[in-house]
Amino acid sequence: MRFDLADLRLFVHVTEAGSLTHGAERAGLALASASERVKAMEETLGVPLLQRDRQGTQPTAAGLALLDHARLMLAQFERMKGELGAHARGLKGRIRVLSNTAAISEHLPGSLADFLAAHPALDIELEERESPDIVTAIAGGQADIGIVADPPDTSGLETYPFREDRLVLVVPARHALASRRQIWFSEALDHDLVGLSHGSALQAHLARHAARLGKKMRLRVRLTGFDAQCRLVEHGAGLAIVPATAAARCRRSMAIRALRLRDPWSVRQLRICVRRPASLPVHARRLLEHLKRPAQR
Repeated sequence: MRFDLADLRLFVHVTEAGSLTHGAERAGLALASASERVKAMEETLGVPLLQRDRQGTQPTAAGLALLDHARLMLAQFERMKGELGAHARGLKGRIRVLSNTAAISEHLPGSLADFLAAHPALDIELEERESPDIVTAIAGGQADIGIVADPPDTSGLETYPFREDRLVLVVPARHALASRRQIWFSEALDHDLVGLSHGSALQAHLARHAARLGKKMRLRVRLTGFDAQCRLVEHGAGLAIVPATAAARCRRSMAIRALRLRDPWSVRQLRICVRRPASLPVHARRLLEHLKRPAQR
């Protein structure tokens, strides 16, 4: 039986993405190459590892068994690289981080830039997910570090404070609401909105709160970033809900105003979560300590 680490990493990506196409993209492989690798693995083992249906690509029973072993072997390899890093030049380490929208867009870039500059032999695989999914993934050993917002249950995980994240409603400077200082989310839903793209953890979070109120978000357009949202708000395309840090930054160059949301859930505590710090690879523990420091200042 001959599997290399690239095969195992690809298989993990495919099963977690629920798609051979998206799994290949995460692994940095062409779809044809990824398909051939999976086929070769199945031929070597003599059993099917994946099955395809309307919901996407799902692992078979044999695939689930391989998935457990693949995660264990990849984690062990990362720990080995961390331990040998001081002795072997050129042996790079990779840290997998999962984060919600606000942290990945507003708070992590500066911290990660400093860390990567100080550790040129380390790479970070960063992926956006919703907080409940992150908690599940960290508990299951699918990633090293997670950044979540007010997680419902982190039993069995170690958590540390990271940042406070406040959501605000952004309106044009001459809008009828611009003179107000705060507003309820339900009131904002009475207006056309500029949203984030499909797959955004924050957009899904807002949609759930709208559903609890028996309303839908009237999205005129979906964009990939907070700055782009604010730019369209400035030109009257609609209103937008973004982190207060993004609104403050955009206000310096755009004619917009930010209203605080009165809903208690609009103020969220971002937290770092890991399964067991001592079990992390050395380089992941270094990143954990780096991320914890700003929260303590």
